Amino acid sequence: MASSDEKSWSQHSSASQRLLSEDEQAKLEHQNSRIVSDFKQTKLEREAQKHWDVFYKRNTTKFFKDRHWTSREFEDLCGSEQKGLKTLLEVGCGVGNFLFPLLEDNSSLYIYACDFSPRAVQFVKENSLYDESRCKAFQCDLTSDDLLAYVTPSAVDVVTMIFVLSAIHPDKMLQSLLNIRKVLAPSGCILFRDYGLHDFAMIRFSPGSKLDENFYVRQDGTRSYFFSREKLTELFNEAGFETEKCDYILRETINKKEGVCVPRVFVQGKFTIRKRE
Repeated sequence: MASSDEKSWSQHSSASQRLLSEDEQAKLEHQNSRIVSDFKQTKLEREAQKHWDVFYKRNTTKFFKDRHWTSREFEDLCGSEQKGLKTLLEVGCGVGNFLFPLLEDNSSLYIYACDFSPRAVQFVKENSLYDESRCKAFQCDLTSDDLLAYVTPSAVDVVTMIFVLSAIHPDKMLQSLLNIRKVLAPSGCILFRDYGLHDFAMIRFSPGSKLDENFYVRQDGTRSYFFSREKLTELFNEAGFETEKCDYILRETINKKEGVCVPRVFVQGKFTIRKRE
């Protein structure tokens, strides 16, 4: 990965997915030549937490940069004190790259923060900015009822899901959203950002990395799904949510030294609980 002084970014939203070149299409088709075996897939699912724990053991708090961009990207987080935002739940908090900048920007905000990895949660608690009068970090499996052990039903104004749903097995994504819905206030919303279909990271996977359609495993054993807008809105609709916004975020990462342009695709959305008819 290039350092920050080697990169420049361009970005825009799009209603349509990124079109592939013939070479990229051939790479995707080549991935189908060797799919991960059912035996290995079962093992990966069983050991999913271990792989994320090893990831944080190896990278500690140095892999991700603090996400100061979230308030800029999500209007619901801007001026939250004036909007009456009091309680937020961040699922997939990692080591606190979103949590701590947001606490600094919003003096009246209380944040619940959970992660699948116990080691990541421990890093959050060891941070000098961690203050349980303003936040509560805990380990949680979103596919189970773990959330209700820490968060009161319908108590959260906003849930943020930043690059987290993609790490969950597609068969368990719906249950995860149903569990999150239980703690979200009727007037609340989910703010979402994750990997989009035809992102560069998806194209570069080699044969032997593909688990299922749009679902891959990295060399370290962690997994990632790449969402289309249609798949995402369908998933949230099935979980009882309305789609207020759902767009592709198309970016280009430019390595100035090597003159290489890398296309990135994310999906960003806002979802609210569907009102009963």
